[in-house]
Amino acid sequence: MARVVLKNLSKKFKDIVAVDDVNIDIADKEFAVLVGPSGCGKTTTLRAIAGLEEVTSGEIYIEDKLVNDIPPKDRDIAMVFQNYALYPHMDVYNNMAFGLKLRKFPKEEIDQRVQEAAEILGIEKLLKRRPKELSGGQRQRVAVGRAIVRKPKVFLFDEPLSNLDAKLRVAMRTEISKLYHRLGATIIYVTHDQIEAMTMATRIFILNDGKLQQDGRPLDVYQNPSNQFVAGFIGSPAMNFFPSKLLKEGSDYLIDAESFKVKLPSAFHKAISGHADKQVIFGVRPEDFHDKEFYPGAKPENTIKAKAEVIEPLGDEVLFYLVSGKHNLVAKLDSRTKAEVGDELEVALEMEETHIFDGENKETLV
Repeated sequence: MARVVLKNLSKKFKDIVAVDDVNIDIADKEFAVLVGPSGCGKTTTLRAIAGLEEVTSGEIYIEDKLVNDIPPKDRDIAMVFQNYALYPHMDVYNNMAFGLKLRKFPKEEIDQRVQEAAEILGIEKLLKRRPKELSGGQRQRVAVGRAIVRKPKVFLFDEPLSNLDAKLRVAMRTEISKLYHRLGATIIYVTHDQIEAMTMATRIFILNDGKLQQDGRPLDVYQNPSNQFVAGFIGSPAMNFFPSKLLKEGSDYLIDAESFKVKLPSAFHKAISGHADKQVIFGVRPEDFHDKEFYPGAKPENTIKAKAEVIEPLGDEVLFYLVSGKHNLVAKLDSRTKAEVGDELEVALEMEETHIFDGENKETLV
């Protein structure tokens, strides 16, 4: 398998900058996920690695070899597309074997590789069927199998699960993760679904407007986002943001969001000391709100009052869509919470887990 490095990669379509000076270093045998909203440049980046898009500037290395001028067929990569791209007139066996036949592999080796891939993916009994006789999940397995038989240096996945229903997406996420650990392969996977990114990747790369915003291990990025965009994109439901003023009263620092005021932990003081009396963005994840009644850490300085507008029971947790003054917020509360729509309740913030972003450049302060 192979390391993949992108150096100062840019791609323009006339006046549109799709990828803007991106630097990415993907280690050998890493499961890297490029994630971001539609139009952020993730698929263009993947297609550039595959050789399907000619880059405007920058360099692409696969296994320390510059591949900018090497055609796709010679880059030793295999790509799985969103629409499966199976040949409708061929059965599963021949769909998987076709690329090897083009490369003049011996018949015995082709058969061995196809049978091995079919066993890995659990599609041995489907080899004589045609694509129209398969379900969406089975077609996706065939598309993955066609990539596996190639035994490439790098696997590229372009939103492979987006055409599947929700239940099947979860199942296929698990299957692809198992496949990664079994093959020990280098995988570069594109998705707009941050849950896919968080659950599958060993490292995620978050893009927006063609620029790389942050990369790192999923939980590290979740816990330590580099800016407001990353904080809002990673996590479900999304982080709540409150435009606020940072106040200093004596030795204390407070967030004044007009509708509520809370006291910041002393551990934040060093990072925010230069921003007193400035506008900031106060960020709180839904899971860092707690029903005051069931939270031992509740104190007057970290508790706010809010009115319930919508309630969504999820079993062991309940999503509360609340209003506090001019602010709408989402809180993931204990299922023992008894409040109903229209009720006012008190929610306590787990202040040590909150975030503060610069009001102008949106970069993380703490």
